[in-house]
Amino acid sequence: MSGKLYVCPTPIGNLEDITYRTLRTLKEVDLIAAEDTRHTVKLLNHFEISKPLTSYHEHNKNSKGYVLIEALKEGKNIALVSDAGMPGISDPGEDIVRECIENSIDVEILPGASAFVIALVGSGIDTRRFTFEGFLDREKKKKKKRIEEIKNEKNTLIIYESPHRLKETLKLLREGFGNRKISLCRELTKKHEEYIRMDIEGAIKYYEENDPRGEYILVIEGNKNVEEILDETDKLDDREYVKYLIDSGMSKKDAIKSVAKKRALKRDVVYQQVLDL
Repeated sequence: MSGKLYVCPTPIGNLEDITYRTLRTLKEVDLIAAEDTRHTVKLLNHFEISKPLTSYHEHNKNSKGYVLIEALKEGKNIALVSDAGMPGISDPGEDIVRECIENSIDVEILPGASAFVIALVGSGIDTRRFTFEGFLDREKKKKKKRIEEIKNEKNTLIIYESPHRLKETLKLLREGFGNRKISLCRELTKKHEEYIRMDIEGAIKYYEENDPRGEYILVIEGNKNVEEILDETDKLDDREYVKYLIDSGMSKKDAIKSVAKKRALKRDVVYQQVLDL
């Protein structure tokens, strides 16, 4: 009989945020797979837990993932932890969970700390609908392209960013999004926890005078003007919509693809309507 993978959230700063259930699980499993064993051993020592540790991270997820799956098939129970927060959010935890599902191995997700949820609730920005982007690409060109792709997103946007790339990202956001409300959150649950709530232009000016420190979570207001744009195109029939996109600079092929996707139609159906365009 196969074992079970337990996905265990760990504190993002304050050790008091760990749950009794997570502590019990870490004490009972056969093996703990950690993003950084050096970091996790400090957590285990604090709670006087002694269990075998193995590394599982972005750079060894393929080879170590196979090893973990085989151990689970042999009946071992394994706890998966990241350095902080919920494994599987912007880390390779999602890969091992997927592999378990594909191999009919039970997965149990334990509730616990998650940084982006805390940042969202504390932002003062709409929490009803949100889109989690995680880390944008490190390369400026690709980052700029992604910002362009999501600029019309109506939902509140959540982005992770490192301190040494924060200034560049804020300027690209201002260029792509315009000036919107933003909440910059850092050191959550720690002694120097900080929320900086302003607009993007204000944030750019603030960090011209203050050095960014610590990992950041950016919570950004969604596009409030996109509703008018969508209402305008919704009034067009399929042919008019394709022509509208072509006139806006899109190729005919991409315009057909876009309209078909948005209106849940087969591309051939849309194509037949615009043969003469």
